[in-house]
Amino acid sequence: MSDTASLSMIPPAPEGFRSGFIGIVGRPNVGKSTLMNLLIGQKVAITSPIAQTTRNRLRGILTTDTAQMIFVDTPGIHKPHHELGKVLVHNARMAITVVDVVLFVVDGSVPAGRGDAFIAELLARQSTPVFLGLNKVDLRNDETAAAVTASYQSLATAQGWPVAEFSALTGAGQSALQTQLETALARGPYYYPPDLITDQPERFIMGELIREQILHHTREEVPHSVAIAIDCVEESKAITRVLATIYVERDSQKGILIGKRGSMLKAIGSSAREQMQKLILGKVYLELFVKVQPRWRQSRLHLGELGYQREE
Repeated sequence: MSDTASLSMIPPAPEGFRSGFIGIVGRPNVGKSTLMNLLIGQKVAITSPIAQTTRNRLRGILTTDTAQMIFVDTPGIHKPHHELGKVLVHNARMAITVVDVVLFVVDGSVPAGRGDAFIAELLARQSTPVFLGLNKVDLRNDETAAAVTASYQSLATAQGWPVAEFSALTGAGQSALQTQLETALARGPYYYPPDLITDQPERFIMGELIREQILHHTREEVPHSVAIAIDCVEESKAITRVLATIYVERDSQKGILIGKRGSMLKAIGSSAREQMQKLILGKVYLELFVKVQPRWRQSRLHLGELGYQREE
């Protein structure tokens, strides 16, 4: 079904229905993507213990009987060290200005730091309503929990922000958080068909699933020098064939990704294929290629070709 046909099937919203866009912002690796997957009830964003894994503003859609919440997962706000980083931080800051509500997620297992204070100051300049969300409460040390909470409470109190505590990993506090966010939204229509969980095309999700497995298998050896291009998707009743190219910046990174006798690339492909099959609910044949594109993260031309563009 085409996107146009799908959007034409949006029903009228019932009386009292609430809807809107909720930006999930915060420092890298505070659990924003894990939280969005939890709220949506299905995996739409990749997760990794490595920081700065979210690159695109990904929308996840939660529709209930009383509301439609469109969550916008943004790249972690950090000090950029290359052109790609500048684009990501710019797009994350842009997201703050176009959503209806901001959920400022922090790592609630450790005290507030300078990065949190910087984002709080950034948000304080905006008129958008903000919720401060303390994630990772399941990792708290009982002896320091009160002091950690107090360090964030001072940030929230200064701006009059409501505070929510939860664990994106265990689901603790999810229901209360969801209720708070829904209440903050204005009455409005369905923006998307009720059965849609993301507005991103399957090709984008497939590329992200490959990148996620690279992060899991290579860890710090090939951290953020990887980009994925889905070259071809051929669908038949029996199987979906996917051809994709993995771009890296150096020959040494190519060697790591391929591995001895192709073992690493085979492991990455096998894991990514399993995730793709869950996505499309069918069999997948996945073939991966690795190419070297020197300094692609520093080139606006290459960034644009690989889907990383400044949003205005």
